[in-house]
Amino acid sequence: MFKLRGQGKGLAVVAILMGMAASARAGDERMLYASLGDTARAPIGWIEFCADNASECRGGTSEPRDIVLSQTAWRDLVKVNRWVNETVKPMTDMEHWGVIEKWSLPTDGYGDCEDYVLLKRKMLIDAGWPREALLITVVRDKKGEGHAVLTVKTDKGEFILDNQNENVVAWTETGYRFVKRQSQSDQNVWVSLGDGRPAVSTASAKEH
Repeated sequence: MFKLRGQGKGLAVVAILMGMAASARAGDERMLYASLGDTARAPIGWIEFCADNASECRGGTSEPRDIVLSQTAWRDLVKVNRWVNETVKPMTDMEHWGVIEKWSLPTDGYGDCEDYVLLKRKMLIDAGWPREALLITVVRDKKGEGHAVLTVKTDKGEFILDNQNENVVAWTETGYRFVKRQSQSDQNVWVSLGDGRPAVSTASAKEH
C-alpha cells in the first residue's frame, strides 16, 4: 500500500523555486511561514490513533528541522501527494467505521482527510524525511468546515499537501484558515496558528 507507483506529471520546478526565492528577496519573508500561537488541544481522534499506533506517535522533544526544498524534494512531494490522492478513495468515518471521527492509516484503500494526511506523512518519513518538518495541520476549508492537511516546513516556506488539491501549494495560496498543527519539537504537542476564532475540534467533513 505504501510503495510509490507512477511518476506523476512533470512541473516547471526550476521556475517555481526561482519564483519563490524572488518573492522572499522582495520582502515577503513574513508570508512564508504561519504565525504560531499558544499550546492547543489535540484534535479529536489523534490520541485514540496514537493509542493504537504507538510507532507513529513516539513522544519526546527534538530539534525543529526544515527541509531544503531542492528540485528533487519538490518532485517527491508532488508525487506523494498525487499518488495518495489518486489511490485512496474518499469515505467518511461514519460510512467507514460507523463513528463520527476515527483516524487511521487507509490500509484498505478508503479514508477521509486526516487518513490521507497520515499516509502521506508515513510515506515521506519512511523515505527518510524528518518528522519535524511534516506537521499534521487542522484548518477551516473554503466552506468553513474542519479539514486536515499536511504542512511541510522548508527553507522556502510552508507548503501544503491536501487531498482536495493535486498540486502542492504555499499555505497562503490554499484559501484556508489555519487553526492548529503539531509542534515541530514534539509531535504530541499541538499549537494554535494565531486565529482568534474558535478552533475546529473535528478534522473531517462529508466531502473530505
